[in-house]
Amino acid sequence: MAKSKSGRTPSARPAGHATRRRLWTTGLVVAVAAAVVAGAIAYQAAGAQPGVSFPDQGNRHVMTLKEPIPPYNSEPPTSGPHLPYIAPWGIHTEPLPNQLQVHNLEDGGVLVQYNCPDGCSDLVATLTRIVAGYDHQVILAPYPGMKTRIALTAWTRLDAFDDFDENRVRRFITAYRGIDHHPR
Repeated sequence: MAKSKSGRTPSARPAGHATRRRLWTTGLVVAVAAAVVAGAIAYQAAGAQPGVSFPDQGNRHVMTLKEPIPPYNSEPPTSGPHLPYIAPWGIHTEPLPNQLQVHNLEDGGVLVQYNCPDGCSDLVATLTRIVAGYDHQVILAPYPGMKTRIALTAWTRLDAFDDFDENRVRRFITAYRGIDHHPR
């Protein structure tokens, strides 16, 4: 068999070649496994978004509160016909009309609403502290007549519950605040 200038036969491999090949193969297997794990975690996180999803009822503007609109598919509403302007972000002590709050949701807002027929000053104080920590895109307001004490709304999402859970409130705000829903 012919030898090359280095004195080796053409089929001979330098020492350490098998070790380098094993290292590359191991590295590739580890990288693929990490990508699969990361993908599975991201898939689960996307599927576990807070709140209940409601069908999008569109974003048609109405000019007045007296203009007839179809019923909203959730209470409080999460999408649908709304006024052409928004409510100021922050703390409100009076309920907001549905048609007004929906526009805030469309603009990436989250509403934190409460219903306490017999009063709940401690709850309101705690919710006020949480909402005051956001400079925009979060509103706190009463919502008399709803079935639960607390409701969190974002565009097409609602999380309604009776027992206060600060982590639940903050998780909802973090998940949906700042997501614009205007048609493109």
